[in-house]
Amino acid sequence: MGLAKLAVFLEMIKFEHTVFALPFAYTGALLAEQRLPSFHDFVWITLAMVGARTAAMSLNRIIDRYIDAANPRTAARALPRGLLPLGTVWLYTAFSLLLLAVSAYNLSPLAFRLFPVAVIALTLYSYTKRFTWLCHLFLGGTLALAPLGAWVAITGSADAAALALAAAVTVWVAGFDIIYACDDYDFDRTAGIYSIPARFGIAAGLRVAKVFHVVAAGLFALCGHMLGLGVFYWLGVAAAALLLFWQHRLISPADLSRAGVAFFNLNGSLSVAMLTAVIAEVVLR
Repeated sequence: MGLAKLAVFLEMIKFEHTVFALPFAYTGALLAEQRLPSFHDFVWITLAMVGARTAAMSLNRIIDRYIDAANPRTAARALPRGLLPLGTVWLYTAFSLLLLAVSAYNLSPLAFRLFPVAVIALTLYSYTKRFTWLCHLFLGGTLALAPLGAWVAITGSADAAALALAAAVTVWVAGFDIIYACDDYDFDRTAGIYSIPARFGIAAGLRVAKVFHVVAAGLFALCGHMLGLGVFYWLGVAAAALLLFWQHRLISPADLSRAGVAFFNLNGSLSVAMLTAVIAEVVLR
């Protein structure tokens, strides 16, 4: 793949959206042992996340290519336009899954044994919008594998705090995915795609997203309480709550024009803010 094709591929999988999951993978690793991970663990967690997310997005684009072609918002994506051969995308999906498998093997025996579970999750979530409006929670649960997988890789187990962190990420992602789905309200209803906005309406969908984000803030706080974390972590939780509040102030059922800002800028800032707070908590306390 030449540089031009590589650029098309990275745009297709929205590589910049790695900012949502990767910081939480590091957060899970940091909180698991309450110290900076070893260089070995840091490298393999990073590579595992790159492999997992690239595979997930590549599979999503492959599985949804006909839906994307029919949706005016997504018709310009690489596969519907023929900018990349389908076989090439499959090849890079296989390489990404191989990278995830090798990374899991180098992290821990348990992480490697759970590799098939991760592959199932990465594949299944793309199909859920075909049969359930709970698809947003499936997506959130898939991204929550980032902190949970890192935690398991470091400690060999997942305690209640790890599950609280994973649950927080699940409902946080589900909330902003509902906001994102509002842009496809008309198409989803016409095409029979399942989503909370398509099923219950945009106004109700935004209310559900607010509830999810309140719950997310509470679960982030619960994780910190379980671990007995200090002021830096709580500043991170406060920053996350403020960012969640802000994104809901930016949008309304009558005006979704700033949904893109809410989706990428503020949620990307949230994951970075939480990671920064956890680093400070672990290093400076």
